[in-house]
Amino acid sequence: MIRAVVLGLAMLAPGWAAAQSVAERLNDYPTEARADYVFGCMASNGQSRQVLRKCACSIDEIASILPYEKYVEAETVLSMRLTGGERMAVFNSAVAANNLVVDLRRAQAEAEVVCFF
Repeated sequence: MIRAVVLGLAMLAPGWAAAQSVAERLNDYPTEARADYVFGCMASNGQSRQVLRKCACSIDEIASILPYEKYVEAETVLSMRLTGGERMAVFNSAVAANNLVVDLRRAQAEAEVVCFF
């Protein structure tokens, strides 16, 4: 009996590992990044439980659309644009930088439609 259970678990293990890697790919945003987004969202939209749910939904939607690496790159471009100066001018005019920001804004708009309306 025990041997059958062990064999059954061993047979499930490869599928479980594959499913876990899929889940990891779909959930590549670290908890800290999600929490940071939710705190900022709540600061802008209110401090209620309902807003907490909407903001958590929002970052989940963004994460389902935009890989974390692209999210970080877009946030970096936006941060650098706030710095200003000649050295930062490339972040204002570079096509690649603009595309990153456009992708982030598109994901945020989608999240707003799904979560806030």
